[in-house]
Amino acid sequence: MQESASPCTRNCCLNDQDICMGCYRSLSEILIWQASSAEEKQKILRNCAERKQKSVK
Repeated sequence: MQESASPCTRNCCLNDQDICMGCYRSLSEILIWQASSAEEKQKILRNCAERKQKSVK
């Protein structure tokens, strides 16, 4: 599986649920990113995409 680049946009601002409004990762996902496996990173990226989709509505 290909290594996933960090989704960080350098626009860090956490909302009241501790979700970054730049990359849509939770604070815990940000903290574990470097130690996560490629599979775990893909899951985090899917979570981010879902959060972003919900926030656009």
